[in-house]
Amino acid sequence: MKRIILYVACSLFFAGCALGQAGNDFATLPKPKPGEEVATFGGGCFWSMSEAMSELKGVNKVVSGYAGGTTRNPSYEDVSSRTTGHAECVQVYYDPKVISYATLAHAFFFAHDPTELNRQGPDEGTDYRSIAFYRTPLEKEILLNTIKQVNASKHYPDPIVTQVVSFSVFYPAEKYHQGYYRLHGDNPYIGAVSEPKVMKFRKAEKAELKPEFQQN
Repeated sequence: MKRIILYVACSLFFAGCALGQAGNDFATLPKPKPGEEVATFGGGCFWSMSEAMSELKGVNKVVSGYAGGTTRNPSYEDVSSRTTGHAECVQVYYDPKVISYATLAHAFFFAHDPTELNRQGPDEGTDYRSIAFYRTPLEKEILLNTIKQVNASKHYPDPIVTQVVSFSVFYPAEKYHQGYYRLHGDNPYIGAVSEPKVMKFRKAEKAELKPEFQQN
């Protein structure tokens, strides 16, 4: 019952993870540094997903943005209209000598609820869908095998519904979205929705976290 009340309250008062924000000053998409690789995932509001993935050892940078659709250079408002096909996503820049794609993929499935179809908690719509992108046949195999493993573990009572699709293009979101979790801890949405997700992620992936996050 408490969970239902929380979701209703969040739906009424927050109505999406970026309500009330404004401005189309977009972030710059960095190029991978020598030896660095890139992975792209979408799992609901990118405020908590970005924070969770950035806490992993070997992750150098995480950029919030949009992927999976057809509209070029979409804004947050465009994506929220659910006419672009895009989902809120994060692009992860990582050192493969420190963390593997398989470890990233595993962490992704614990950074959100991959069994919820076209929603995450109070955020509803295809722009909040669970989606994982692969750039090589090996990455696709890793994603599909990880889904099988997590389903077999019965960690979630329902089967995973994450889309597994070939990567095409990623558009960085507006600058105000970047690092939002750490910059706006006083936002009610962060406290009610994002923070509990990050805390659960830290417990699930404690061994893979950077030292400063292993204490929480």
